[in-house]
Amino acid sequence: MDFDVVVAGGGPVGLLLAGELRLGGARVLVLERAAEPPRARFGSMGARALNTPSVHALHLRGLLPAVERAAAMWVDPRMLPGPGDSPGDFFVGHFAGIGIRADRLRPPGPGEEFLGAGVISQAGLEEILRSWADVEVRCGVALTGFDEDDDGVTVHTGQGTVRAGRLVGADGGRSTVRRLAGFDFPGEDPVFTGRQAVVDLDAPEKLVAGDWQHGENGSYVVGGWGDGDEPPRVHTVEYEVTADRDEPVTAAEMQASLRRVSGTDVVVTRVHVGTRYADTTRQATTYRRGRVLLCGDAAHVHSPAGGQGLNLGLGDAVNLGWKLALVARGLAPESLLDTYTRERHPIGAWVQRWSMAQTALSTPRGPRAEALREVVADLLDTPDGATHVVSRIGGGWQHYDLPGDFPLIGHRVPDLALADGTTLATRFRAGGAVLLDTGTGAAPVAAEWGSRCRVVTARPLAFPDERLAALVRPDGCLAWASVGDLAVEELRAALTTWLGPAGGS
Repeated sequence: MDFDVVVAGGGPVGLLLAGELRLGGARVLVLERAAEPPRARFGSMGARALNTPSVHALHLRGLLPAVERAAAMWVDPRMLPGPGDSPGDFFVGHFAGIGIRADRLRPPGPGEEFLGAGVISQAGLEEILRSWADVEVRCGVALTGFDEDDDGVTVHTGQGTVRAGRLVGADGGRSTVRRLAGFDFPGEDPVFTGRQAVVDLDAPEKLVAGDWQHGENGSYVVGGWGDGDEPPRVHTVEYEVTADRDEPVTAAEMQASLRRVSGTDVVVTRVHVGTRYADTTRQATTYRRGRVLLCGDAAHVHSPAGGQGLNLGLGDAVNLGWKLALVARGLAPESLLDTYTRERHPIGAWVQRWSMAQTALSTPRGPRAEALREVVADLLDTPDGATHVVSRIGGGWQHYDLPGDFPLIGHRVPDLALADGTTLATRFRAGGAVLLDTGTGAAPVAAEWGSRCRVVTARPLAFPDERLAALVRPDGCLAWASVGDLAVEELRAALTTWLGPAGGS
């Protein structure tokens, strides 16, 4: 084999997956059809929201400081208003464009750790992930086909063939890999077309800058997360589907769209960079067929309302990477890959329902829709309503249904402060699982799995007197835990389930 895994698609999801595979010891190649660097393709356009699971994953890999520096907007935990504070009109999210005030939120409960959240340009995130992934990325090389056999996959490109053990399609909503592999992709057709572009405008004062403006034919906004010296950024949403997404976005197209939704005669003289999207809502019935897997938008597409798309894809990558690396290296059985669809598909299905609900509340606008929006706005202005929706937007509810009685099984492990002055998250920088043992005797058992499981014996400051053993998967998910006397066979079973049989490297 030339590589253990070929990843088709070098966007944020493909790059994060490639880095996770590399941490797991797999040999990885990324094929990216675009020849231009991300800033040439996107500029600072393409703002991407990062929610709680994504921030947690980036924190485990030590990437959070770089992301915070590159972010166009970042909410640090210390910025959130505390009890008795008067945050005024500080908004922490929206549902179908209806803002949610920070002072309506209930205080976080146990296990609801908040490390921050924010917005970053796609180009900025790609640059960070490409540097960190440290794998071969062939730009300007598109996958044109592949042949799968019992031993591997032969990947065809315009520049020759590559032989690999597995192929992952992270090549977007119109995935070539998904189409050629024959994945079922059922769902709903779109009802609106969105366009976003950095443009030059003649007489820009004819448009209202700042907040979204809504009209009979659609909505528009001027401004966004760009650099201060960048030309205006315009974003339109029209309640019909007419655009050919394969054609470049032209000045004439953006001008016509802006005029329809704004009712003005504004003139667009140039498009520097532009893109289209729609609210097509589809999800693959399975994310794996033999040696071919799907990740990110290749597995599911939906409206970008609520900023869920990138986060859903990053979650896929973090879930799949370590599993695929173990299987590719022959350390774990094929059955480990079955947990990928089982864990990620329900979360994708929820995101799609959430997205469609926001579309239904936003398009088209009229007296009935406005009346319903008033009702929803009233609900979002209550502590219960605001807290529920922000929790769902932020992804704090997301977990996997894993066996075990310990309260946090299947959830993201908190970044516990340890007695040696470090925190638990620092033990995940190099990948691999982590076994926390505070005097139970679990460490010698985990040592049988070698480098696949890192042992931590420093005591968490939050549990100074507990005899605790906890197995945390490489993605930060708590897989097994016990307090007091060690259940050795339970621990062995959990280690075998998630890391394969003992022995080896």
